[in-house]
Amino acid sequence: MAAEKASRLLSLSGLFPVYKPRGPTSAQLLSDLKMRLLREAGLKEQTKKRKQTLKIGHGGTLDCTASGVLVVGIGDGTKMLGVMLTGTKKYTAVGELGKATDTLDASGAVTEEKPYDHITREDLEDVVKTFIGDIMQVPPLFSALKQDGKRLSCLLREGAEVAPKPARSVVVYKLTVTDFQPPLFTLDVECGGGFYVRSLVSDIGKALSSCASVKDLIRTKQGPFTLDEHALREDGWDIAAVTRSLKEYAHLLPAGQGAKRLKSGENEAPLV
Repeated sequence: MAAEKASRLLSLSGLFPVYKPRGPTSAQLLSDLKMRLLREAGLKEQTKKRKQTLKIGHGGTLDCTASGVLVVGIGDGTKMLGVMLTGTKKYTAVGELGKATDTLDASGAVTEEKPYDHITREDLEDVVKTFIGDIMQVPPLFSALKQDGKRLSCLLREGAEVAPKPARSVVVYKLTVTDFQPPLFTLDVECGGGFYVRSLVSDIGKALSSCASVKDLIRTKQGPFTLDEHALREDGWDIAAVTRSLKEYAHLLPAGQGAKRLKSGENEAPLV
């Protein structure tokens, strides 16, 4: 039975979505998933990365304070993760007016507080409209972006000096206000790759002559995978469930792009 499970696990290839709760980093969650699958198959992980027992990676980091759908690549499916990194995503974000933090979300230290009682829902909706389309955005200092080969967030926590990244072009396809109960407001966001919701909320606060930070963030869709319909929960992390997920959702992937990446190995995401 163990040999059969090992053979089945090592033959798996493709993309499937999982649910990431608040708390663990995307890398921690991926490592937990990998270890659970290896244990079930009776396999041990190789210590050398180039000779991994099981290739597994994810297509787009979620902050540890965020939850939602995280797309995982397994086997040769890791070479298809570029589709997820550059594809569209949807989020539900709760912002808090009047409070800025160094991380741009509730996990950070408060760096500034400003009045917000002058802001109406109409003001918020008018400002939000200016962030739709092709916009320039400065990534947060606390992020997975790298400087000298190390993540900016890690460097900052080590006390190192970090140079801000320059503003870059990003795309917002849809952006709507779904609730406004000051100081809290809720946004539905559909955006392209490389977009930071934390930067968006911070910029909205500044445009309203106040400040703002993210209180809660959920990724509800990544590429063709939605949180409610597709994401595999932790209690379903086993070889049989992953196999079913790979087969059931294979038709959602862009076949031409996926086949091309499987063949060429382009846009392969980092593995765990």
